[in-house]
Amino acid sequence: MRIFLAGASGAIGRRLVPLLLQAGHEVTGTTRSAETGKELQRAGVTPAVLDVFNAQALTDAMRAARPEVVIHQLTDLPREFDEAKISASYSRNARIRTEGTRNLVAAAQAAGARRFIVQSIAFAYPPGGEPHPETDPLNLADPARAVTVKGAAEMERLVLEAPGIDGIVLRYGLLYGPGTWTATATRKPALHVDASAHAALLAVKRGAPGIYNIADEDGVVLTAKARAELGFDPKFRLP
Repeated sequence: MRIFLAGASGAIGRRLVPLLLQAGHEVTGTTRSAETGKELQRAGVTPAVLDVFNAQALTDAMRAARPEVVIHQLTDLPREFDEAKISASYSRNARIRTEGTRNLVAAAQAAGARRFIVQSIAFAYPPGGEPHPETDPLNLADPARAVTVKGAAEMERLVLEAPGIDGIVLRYGLLYGPGTWTATATRKPALHVDASAHAALLAVKRGAPGIYNIADEDGVVLTAKARAELGFDPKFRLP
């Protein structure tokens, strides 16, 4: 399939690219850096060097790629764990999830994409009632995390309500592993970055439109739906 991967050089994108290529997919991947674009090209990806907030450039790139599937793995978070930098990034990350997603969905529609897969969060359910199924609402009332959770909720709405596109939301646990802030699981719900990438690969061909919890089996969220419909396995690791 032809796939447009937004965020090809991010923590998940870097683990997802080889999986997509090994599966025989033709991948166009976005980055804001021309140098990173060269790295993607060497890896076998057609680079699209652009900013997701430039709607026209994004639409032009999407039309050129003619994707059947769009995968949205964009975030705007620091690569290293620094509490001050992380806190400062929340509003920028929320803008990616709202305005950036709006532009991606519009570009996908203009290019005739059939499926749209987006990275969301499984760590925004209200306290109590664990393990949470996908039908539980996100905790929009938490003032400490309002920017993050409201941004994620709006992103999910934009994807799930997009006319003409099958929208799939992958609610990821807190990432650990290569390229993330921690090598091991330190908070729940947790998720290894390789398992997150594999879930996105599975969603390219499998699963009905809707929401899937993607996390370790640590008692916080239910993953039965993802296991049954996508074939998700939290123990998956890249070779």
